[in-house]
Amino acid sequence: MTPGFIVIRDTTPAAAIPKGTVVAMGNFDGVHLGHRAVIRAALQMAHSHGRPALAVTFEPHPRRFFSPNTPQFRLTDEAAKLRLLAGTGLAGAVVMTFDKMRAGTSAQDFIHHDLIERLGISGIAVGYDFHFGKGRVGSPSLLVNEAPRLGIEVDVQPHIDIEERPVSSSAIRMALAEGQIDDATRMLDGPWFVTGEVMHGEKRGRDLGFPTANIRLDANCGLRHGIYAVRVGRGQGKDQVRFDGVASFGRRPTFDNGAPLLEVFLFDFKGDLYGSVLDVAFIGFIREELKFDSVVALVTQMNDDSARARAMLEAAPDAFPRLGMIG
Repeated sequence: MTPGFIVIRDTTPAAAIPKGTVVAMGNFDGVHLGHRAVIRAALQMAHSHGRPALAVTFEPHPRRFFSPNTPQFRLTDEAAKLRLLAGTGLAGAVVMTFDKMRAGTSAQDFIHHDLIERLGISGIAVGYDFHFGKGRVGSPSLLVNEAPRLGIEVDVQPHIDIEERPVSSSAIRMALAEGQIDDATRMLDGPWFVTGEVMHGEKRGRDLGFPTANIRLDANCGLRHGIYAVRVGRGQGKDQVRFDGVASFGRRPTFDNGAPLLEVFLFDFKGDLYGSVLDVAFIGFIREELKFDSVVALVTQMNDDSARARAMLEAAPDAFPRLGMIG
């Protein structure tokens, strides 16, 4: 965890931006293994320069700007992305607003105005497939070609494979959509997680002996409906308390077949969680969502799900995202 992780935005005064930094640039959705390689390269370069390292990223995600009516399953919203970046050792992040003006900025103007004049960078690390600027003309090769004239160092990281399968945000989304939690965890270098506020529900879980913390996820969440072993964090930083549990994500076909909802049952917990903000990390997939003919059959299955979740969590005692504090 990086103390004092700073966030620089378009409205941040130029005088408040540290100059001479090294930046890792990308969209960083999920902050997966490929992204972490870029970040490590920036950190190593920054160490050699005797300068801090920052991430440069864009919000909203450019896909959202170019395809506003297409559902977008993001692995990490802005807050989650920044917390993950804060856990990498970076000194901070530059969050650039991706709007019509930025989309229309040429690659050359972006380099000169945003990277050189405003940020005053001394070096930059990017992934092999990162493109920027109007028409995606900006590329790693353009940065490499411009580097001598600009007096900056450029590091381009190659793609990363796991068992001959490329690591990418889209591959992780596909793994989550299929319930392949182990695959997603390997590509992310840690469990995928969501954050949300506990809301009041129908209290059915309490009546069944499994009181749940109910969290509404983003409507575009593409996680497979089913039952999961989860590890839950309440609070942040050194004050965070963690619990093991089992969770259901789906439409509750035995009852109302309603809108997708995440329902989390914490093992060995007694207390009131309403209004609490929880981090829920997905450790293992147990089974698909099913409709049961009776409440007795459902409770029997829930007991079995809990036992399987406990076994999965016991086998992964330290599994949790590496999150940092912002500010």
